[in-house]
Amino acid sequence: MIDLQVNGYAGVDFNSDELTLEQVEHGCERLRQDGVNGILATIITADHDAMCRRLANVAKIREQSSSVAQMIIGLHIEGPFLSPIPGYIGAHPTEHACPANLDLTKRLLEAGDGLTRLFTLAPEQDLTGETTGWLNDQEILVAAGHCNPSLDQLKASIDAGLKLFTHLGNGCPMQMHRHDNIIQRALSLSDKLIICFIADGAHIPLFALKNYIRCVGIEHSIVVSDTISAAGLGPGTYHLADQTVIIEEDLVPWAEDRSHFVGSACPLKTMVANLQTIGLTSLEIDCLVRYNPRKLLGI
Repeated sequence: MIDLQVNGYAGVDFNSDELTLEQVEHGCERLRQDGVNGILATIITADHDAMCRRLANVAKIREQSSSVAQMIIGLHIEGPFLSPIPGYIGAHPTEHACPANLDLTKRLLEAGDGLTRLFTLAPEQDLTGETTGWLNDQEILVAAGHCNPSLDQLKASIDAGLKLFTHLGNGCPMQMHRHDNIIQRALSLSDKLIICFIADGAHIPLFALKNYIRCVGIEHSIVVSDTISAAGLGPGTYHLADQTVIIEEDLVPWAEDRSHFVGSACPLKTMVANLQTIGLTSLEIDCLVRYNPRKLLGI
């Protein structure tokens, strides 16, 4: 399986400033044991200097180990060009969200040493499409996420080079307009986008996920885990970047104030079992977790 969004795994946080080679090798080995053959290590919104340090650290560690290089096939930068509006910002720190600009984009990519394969931003934070277009010209996949663009803004972003939508159904408020909302806008354009979903049953109830996948179509859908360091470890207190995460018996990661989820603690193999429960065939599931992400990345 290939996972496009992994913040951490088995006690390892890719967004930690204290990340070590030994930790990453351990996380990669656990991923391998759980049936994952490649990931995009995901660095989320933080102080912009800290984001650069963390990207550079993952890239440096990857150079030091062939087993890590085989597992971490690239980087996913999620932020900081996200909507700062409560609900849409999700678990990302609002104070570090900002409008898109090329100078910071280039700094982030340079820190990642050419490994960035996917960049998530909010289309309404890049109204001219300059950053989206530039990233597309660099052959970096651009995804919308943690965003609330109008339908016209989303269409314009697609015209500029937007290719994906990051974990649709999340990174948005619990209460929205019943029809004109970001989920419906993205679904209406899913013939032009690859839509990613978190299939843990908590971020999207499985019955709703079944509806979404039926609407989008298997060929335009990908399942990602969005796992944090807590994945595979059970209840406890964990960390993602500078945040404390509480996990109880239901294994759903919550912010300390229980206002929102903070990533997922559900391994991809468990998501495969969830997909079986909603009636997807083995071939359909293989498309969602194997063939489609490989095709997208050209591997």
